[in-house]
Amino acid sequence: MSKLMRAILVSEFGGPEVLKLVKDIPVSKPSKGQVLIKLAAAGVNPVDTYIRSGTYARKPTLPYTPGADGAGVIEEVGEGVTQHKVGDRVYTFQAMSGTYAEYTLCNANSVYKLSDKLSFEQGAAFGVPYYTAYRALHHKLNVRPGETLLVHGASGGVGTATLQFAKNHGMIVFGTAGTKEGEKIVLNAGAHHVFNHFSPGYLDKIKETTGGTGVDVIVEMLANVNLHNDLQLLAYGGRIAVVGNRGNIEICPRDLMAKESCVMGVKLFGATEKDLKETSLVIDAGMELGWINPIVGREIPLDEATRAHEEILSKDALGKMVLKI
Repeated sequence: MSKLMRAILVSEFGGPEVLKLVKDIPVSKPSKGQVLIKLAAAGVNPVDTYIRSGTYARKPTLPYTPGADGAGVIEEVGEGVTQHKVGDRVYTFQAMSGTYAEYTLCNANSVYKLSDKLSFEQGAAFGVPYYTAYRALHHKLNVRPGETLLVHGASGGVGTATLQFAKNHGMIVFGTAGTKEGEKIVLNAGAHHVFNHFSPGYLDKIKETTGGTGVDVIVEMLANVNLHNDLQLLAYGGRIAVVGNRGNIEICPRDLMAKESCVMGVKLFGATEKDLKETSLVIDAGMELGWINPIVGREIPLDEATRAHEEILSKDALGKMVLKI
């Protein structure tokens, strides 16, 4: 008789209410080249809500278990797996069977060692945020030490990851948040300067802090609100990476022409195996040296996944939200 597990199941696209806890789902055995992870925590990302709603470009086959990020211990390894063994502490962001569950199946090459220095909740915070942040900074923006970076909306999972990478790379780092608590998180994550993006005149203060020249690069978390203003904040030849967006915005192309600036989109799913390997090696080094330290925000029980999806899109996101399994 196969082992059974608790997991969230989505049988129809829709609002958060379609997330249903099922207690008797069979646990799959790993095939050749796969591993089975017993999860301790799962990461919750905004993209999970877009997929659940049915509005995202990628639509999974129904029914499905949400989630790609998670951390735990390897329960079983399939044939031919030599890089992992039962009992290893690991994290993943490419789970095959979803991570809003007690167990998840993964390809062995999409599972990464988790340092003993970090908790499983921190391991579940790596995945999408850290790999997206590294892709934005190094694979798209080609940032350089000494450049000025603004992370517009820096208190969430991707924002705090971006700050840590940029600080370690020798950049001058600015971040924005919407609350006092968020501002503290931004500073703790490595920002040299923090601004409240609900404060009148905060854009002028950012520009003043650069000596009037503007910032070299911007990582943007909410382009439909901020992109027009971002173009005004850029220094000559500046670059913007759009990581998050929830609608349309009108911009003037002359703003791009005047400063010969550039706006580009970032999609983690476009990363190659080589890109992911590079990122994982940098994260390994950061874990060992201690400058990578995922900031976990709200910890919500698995059976309250509906609440997690309601809160993940709130304006006061602080660190990475995780589900406790």
